[in-house]
Amino acid sequence: MQLKYIELQKEDGVAVAWLNKPKANTYDLDLMRDFNTVVEDVRFDDRVVVTVFASKLDGMWSAGADINILASSSPDYKAMFCLDCQETLDKFEKTPKLFIAALNGHCVGGGLEIALACDLRFMSRSPDPKREYKIGLPEVTLGVLPGTGGSQRLPRLIGKARAIDLMATGRTLTPDEALQWGLVNRVWDANTFMDETMTYAKGLTYPDHAGRAVGLIKRSVVEGMEMSIKEGLALERELQNRLFAMADAKEGFRAFLEKRKAIFQGK
Repeated sequence: MQLKYIELQKEDGVAVAWLNKPKANTYDLDLMRDFNTVVEDVRFDDRVVVTVFASKLDGMWSAGADINILASSSPDYKAMFCLDCQETLDKFEKTPKLFIAALNGHCVGGGLEIALACDLRFMSRSPDPKREYKIGLPEVTLGVLPGTGGSQRLPRLIGKARAIDLMATGRTLTPDEALQWGLVNRVWDANTFMDETMTYAKGLTYPDHAGRAVGLIKRSVVEGMEMSIKEGLALERELQNRLFAMADAKEGFRAFLEKRKAIFQGK
Protein backbone atom coordinates (compact mmCIF):
# COMPACT_ATOMS: atom_id res chain seq x y z
CA MET A 1 0.00 0.00 0.00
CA GLN A 2 1.30 3.47 -0.93
CA LEU A 3 0.11 6.31 1.27
CA LYS A 4 1.41 9.88 1.28
CA TYR A 5 4.25 9.37 3.75
CA ILE A 6 4.12 5.68 4.70
CA GLU A 7 4.82 2.63 2.56
CA LEU A 8 3.00 -0.46 3.87
CA GLN A 9 4.31 -3.91 2.99
CA LYS A 10 3.06 -7.29 4.20
CA GLU A 11 4.77 -10.65 4.32
CA ASP A 12 4.38 -13.82 6.40
CA GLY A 13 1.97 -12.30 8.93
CA VAL A 14 4.04 -9.14 9.45
CA ALA A 15 3.14 -5.68 8.16
CA VAL A 16 6.02 -3.23 7.84
CA ALA A 17 5.07 0.46 7.73
CA TRP A 18 8.01 2.46 6.37
CA LEU A 19 7.96 6.13 7.41
CA ASN A 20 9.22 8.28 4.54
CA LYS A 21 8.66 12.01 5.07
CA PRO A 22 11.89 13.93 4.41
CA LYS A 23 13.77 15.39 6.13
CA ALA A 24 13.03 14.01 9.58
CA ASN A 25 9.65 12.21 9.52
CA THR A 26 8.13 15.16 11.37
CA TYR A 27 4.42 14.61 11.72
CA ASP A 28 1.53 16.78 10.63
CA LEU A 29 -2.11 15.91 9.99
CA ASP A 30 -1.20 14.12 6.75
CA LEU A 31 1.27 11.77 8.44
CA MET A 32 -1.16 11.15 11.30
CA ARG A 33 -3.84 10.27 8.74
CA ASP A 34 -1.39 7.77 7.24
CA PHE A 35 -0.84 6.23 10.69
CA ASN A 36 -4.59 6.01 11.16
CA THR A 37 -5.02 4.30 7.79
CA VAL A 38 -2.29 1.77 8.59
CA VAL A 39 -3.91 0.89 11.92
CA GLU A 40 -7.33 0.43 10.32
CA ASP A 41 -5.83 -1.69 7.53
CA VAL A 42 -4.03 -4.14 9.83
CA ARG A 43 -7.01 -4.33 12.19
CA PHE A 44 -9.13 -5.89 9.48
CA ASP A 45 -6.43 -8.07 7.90
CA ASP A 46 -6.64 -11.49 9.55
CA ARG A 47 -3.26 -12.42 8.10
CA VAL A 48 -1.40 -9.70 10.02
CA VAL A 49 -0.27 -10.51 13.57
CA VAL A 50 2.53 -7.96 14.04
CA THR A 51 3.04 -4.46 12.62
CA VAL A 52 6.55 -2.95 12.52
CA PHE A 53 7.09 0.80 12.13
CA ALA A 54 10.51 1.60 10.64
CA SER A 55 12.05 4.56 8.82
CA LYS A 56 13.36 4.84 5.30
CA LEU A 57 15.30 7.99 6.18
CA ASP A 58 18.99 7.59 6.90
CA GLY A 59 19.66 7.94 10.63
CA MET A 60 16.26 9.37 11.56
CA TRP A 61 13.15 7.58 12.81
CA SER A 62 11.22 10.71 13.74
CA ALA A 63 11.99 14.15 15.12
CA GLY A 64 8.40 14.64 16.26
CA ALA A 65 5.83 17.28 15.37
CA ASP A 66 6.40 19.72 12.53
CA ILE A 67 7.51 22.79 14.49
CA ASN A 68 7.01 25.12 11.50
CA ILE A 69 3.30 24.31 11.52
CA LEU A 70 2.95 24.63 15.28
CA ALA A 71 4.85 27.93 15.36
CA SER A 72 2.58 29.50 12.74
CA SER A 73 -0.79 28.09 13.85
CA SER A 74 -3.36 29.42 16.30
CA PRO A 75 -3.74 28.08 19.85
CA ASP A 76 -7.06 26.50 18.86
CA TYR A 77 -5.42 24.67 15.95
CA LYS A 78 -2.61 23.42 18.18
CA ALA A 79 -5.13 22.16 20.74
CA MET A 80 -7.11 20.27 18.08
CA PHE A 81 -3.89 18.95 16.57
CA CYS A 82 -2.81 17.46 19.92
CA LEU A 83 -6.28 15.94 20.39
CA ASP A 84 -6.23 14.39 16.92
CA CYS A 85 -2.74 12.95 17.45
CA GLN A 86 -3.70 11.52 20.85
CA GLU A 87 -6.77 9.84 19.38
CA THR A 88 -4.72 8.26 16.59
CA LEU A 89 -2.11 6.92 19.01
CA ASP A 90 -4.85 5.61 21.31
CA LYS A 91 -5.85 3.32 18.44
CA PHE A 92 -2.37 1.77 18.52
CA GLU A 93 -2.99 0.61 22.09
CA LYS A 94 -6.59 -0.47 21.54
CA THR A 95 -5.79 -2.70 18.57
CA PRO A 96 -5.41 -6.36 19.67
CA LYS A 97 -2.38 -6.91 17.47
CA LEU A 98 1.27 -6.29 18.35
CA PHE A 99 2.92 -3.02 17.25
CA ILE A 100 6.72 -2.72 17.25
CA ALA A 101 8.58 0.58 16.84
CA ALA A 102 11.80 -0.34 15.01
CA LEU A 103 13.87 2.73 15.84
CA ASN A 104 16.56 2.73 13.16
CA GLY A 105 17.61 6.31 13.81
CA HIS A 106 17.10 9.26 16.15
CA CYS A 107 13.76 9.20 17.95
CA VAL A 108 13.00 12.40 19.85
CA GLY A 109 10.05 14.50 20.96
CA GLY A 110 6.81 13.46 19.34
CA GLY A 111 8.68 10.69 17.56
CA LEU A 112 9.21 9.00 20.91
CA GLU A 113 5.58 9.67 21.79
CA ILE A 114 4.57 7.64 18.73
CA ALA A 115 6.98 4.89 19.74
CA LEU A 116 5.59 4.89 23.30
CA ALA A 117 2.14 4.09 21.89
CA CYS A 118 3.61 0.93 20.36
CA ASP A 119 3.85 -2.23 22.44
CA LEU A 120 7.57 -2.80 22.01
CA ARG A 121 10.50 -0.59 21.05
CA PHE A 122 13.65 -1.94 19.43
CA MET A 123 16.53 0.45 18.71
CA SER A 124 19.53 0.37 16.43
CA ARG A 125 22.98 1.56 17.39
CA SER A 126 24.44 4.06 14.97
CA PRO A 127 26.91 2.74 12.38
CA ASP A 128 29.12 5.66 13.50
CA PRO A 129 29.95 5.26 17.23
CA LYS A 130 31.01 8.92 17.37
CA ARG A 131 27.50 10.02 16.37
CA GLU A 132 25.24 7.72 18.37
CA TYR A 133 21.50 7.84 17.86
CA LYS A 134 19.51 9.68 20.52
CA ILE A 135 16.12 9.08 22.10
CA GLY A 136 14.21 11.34 24.48
CA LEU A 137 11.54 13.98 25.08
CA PRO A 138 13.26 17.39 24.90
CA GLU A 139 10.06 19.48 24.54
CA VAL A 140 10.97 21.49 27.65
CA THR A 141 13.71 23.16 25.61
CA LEU A 142 10.90 24.69 23.51
CA GLY A 143 8.99 25.82 26.59
CA VAL A 144 6.30 23.15 26.31
CA LEU A 145 5.63 19.62 27.57
CA PRO A 146 5.25 16.35 25.63
CA GLY A 147 1.66 16.75 24.47
CA THR A 148 1.02 13.65 22.40
CA GLY A 149 0.84 11.20 25.28
CA GLY A 150 4.46 11.33 26.40
CA SER A 151 3.83 12.75 29.87
CA GLN A 152 1.38 9.90 30.54
CA ARG A 153 2.92 6.90 28.80
CA LEU A 154 6.56 7.48 29.78
CA PRO A 155 6.04 7.29 33.59
CA ARG A 156 3.87 4.21 33.13
CA LEU A 157 6.77 2.61 31.27
CA ILE A 158 9.89 3.64 33.22
CA GLY A 159 8.50 5.00 36.50
CA LYS A 160 7.56 8.47 37.73
CA ALA A 161 10.94 9.72 38.94
CA ARG A 162 12.88 8.64 35.87
CA ALA A 163 10.21 10.04 33.56
CA ILE A 164 10.22 13.43 35.31
CA ASP A 165 14.04 13.47 35.17
CA LEU A 166 14.05 12.79 31.44
CA MET A 167 11.31 15.28 30.57
CA ALA A 168 12.26 18.08 32.99
CA THR A 169 15.89 18.16 31.87
CA GLY A 170 15.18 17.45 28.19
CA ARG A 171 18.17 15.12 28.09
CA THR A 172 18.43 12.39 25.49
CA LEU A 173 19.74 8.85 25.87
CA THR A 174 21.85 6.59 23.69
CA PRO A 175 20.33 3.25 22.64
CA ASP A 176 22.23 1.32 25.34
CA GLU A 177 21.24 3.86 28.00
CA ALA A 178 17.62 3.58 26.86
CA LEU A 179 17.86 -0.19 27.24
CA GLN A 180 19.14 0.20 30.80
CA TRP A 181 16.29 2.61 31.60
CA GLY A 182 13.69 0.19 30.24
CA LEU A 183 12.72 2.64 27.52
CA VAL A 184 13.49 0.14 24.75
CA ASN A 185 13.27 -3.66 24.77
CA ARG A 186 16.11 -4.63 22.44
CA VAL A 187 19.20 -2.95 20.98
CA TRP A 188 21.11 -4.30 17.98
CA ASP A 189 23.91 -3.07 15.74
CA ALA A 190 22.86 -1.23 12.60
CA ASN A 191 24.07 -3.93 10.21
CA THR A 192 21.78 -6.57 11.73
CA PHE A 193 18.98 -4.39 13.14
CA MET A 194 16.18 -4.95 10.63
CA ASP A 195 17.02 -8.64 10.21
CA GLU A 196 16.83 -9.13 13.98
CA THR A 197 13.60 -7.13 14.17
CA MET A 198 11.95 -9.15 11.41
CA THR A 199 13.12 -12.43 12.91
CA TYR A 200 11.47 -11.44 16.19
CA ALA A 201 8.27 -10.29 14.49
CA LYS A 202 7.91 -13.34 12.24
CA GLY A 203 8.55 -15.57 15.24
CA LEU A 204 5.17 -14.46 16.63
CA THR A 205 3.14 -15.43 13.56
CA TYR A 206 1.37 -18.52 12.26
CA PRO A 207 1.92 -21.43 11.98
CA ASP A 208 4.74 -21.51 14.56
CA HIS A 209 3.15 -19.15 17.07
CA ALA A 210 -0.38 -18.46 18.32
CA GLY A 211 -0.89 -14.97 16.94
CA ARG A 212 -4.41 -14.66 18.31
CA ALA A 213 -3.10 -15.33 21.82
CA VAL A 214 -0.43 -12.63 21.29
CA GLY A 215 -3.15 -10.07 20.50
CA LEU A 216 -5.25 -10.99 23.52
CA ILE A 217 -2.19 -10.93 25.80
CA LYS A 218 -1.69 -7.33 24.66
CA ARG A 219 -5.34 -6.49 25.28
CA SER A 220 -5.30 -8.09 28.74
CA VAL A 221 -2.21 -6.10 29.75
CA VAL A 222 -3.10 -2.73 28.21
CA GLU A 223 -6.71 -2.65 29.41
CA GLY A 224 -6.04 -4.47 32.67
CA MET A 225 -3.43 -1.95 33.81
CA GLU A 226 -6.08 0.76 33.86
CA MET A 227 -8.44 -1.37 35.99
CA SER A 228 -8.53 -2.56 39.58
CA ILE A 229 -6.92 -5.98 40.12
CA LYS A 230 -10.41 -7.48 40.51
CA GLU A 231 -11.58 -6.06 37.18
CA GLY A 232 -8.31 -7.00 35.50
CA LEU A 233 -8.60 -10.61 36.62
CA ALA A 234 -12.17 -10.74 35.30
CA LEU A 235 -10.92 -9.47 31.91
CA GLU A 236 -8.14 -12.05 31.96
CA ARG A 237 -10.64 -14.87 32.55
CA GLU A 238 -12.89 -13.65 29.76
CA LEU A 239 -10.04 -13.52 27.25
CA GLN A 240 -8.66 -16.88 28.37
CA ASN A 241 -12.06 -18.50 27.90
CA ARG A 242 -12.15 -17.14 24.37
CA LEU A 243 -8.79 -18.76 23.65
CA PHE A 244 -9.86 -22.05 25.27
CA ALA A 245 -12.72 -22.22 22.75
CA MET A 246 -10.38 -21.88 19.76
CA ALA A 247 -8.91 -24.71 17.72
CA ASP A 248 -5.42 -23.27 18.33
CA ALA A 249 -5.65 -23.96 22.08
CA LYS A 250 -6.80 -27.50 21.42
CA GLU A 251 -3.90 -27.95 19.01
CA GLY A 252 -1.44 -26.48 21.53
CA PHE A 253 -2.52 -28.86 24.30
CA ARG A 254 -2.55 -31.83 21.93
CA ALA A 255 0.90 -31.04 20.56
CA PHE A 256 2.29 -30.72 24.09
CA LEU A 257 0.93 -34.13 25.10
CA GLU A 258 2.14 -35.71 21.85
CA LYS A 259 5.58 -34.11 22.27
CA ARG A 260 5.55 -32.37 18.87
CA LYS A 261 5.57 -28.80 17.57
CA ALA A 262 2.16 -27.19 17.44
CA ILE A 263 0.82 -25.90 14.14
CA PHE A 264 -1.36 -22.85 14.76
CA GLN A 265 -3.88 -21.52 12.25
CA GLY A 266 -5.61 -18.62 13.99
CA LYS A 267 -8.84 -20.55 14.38
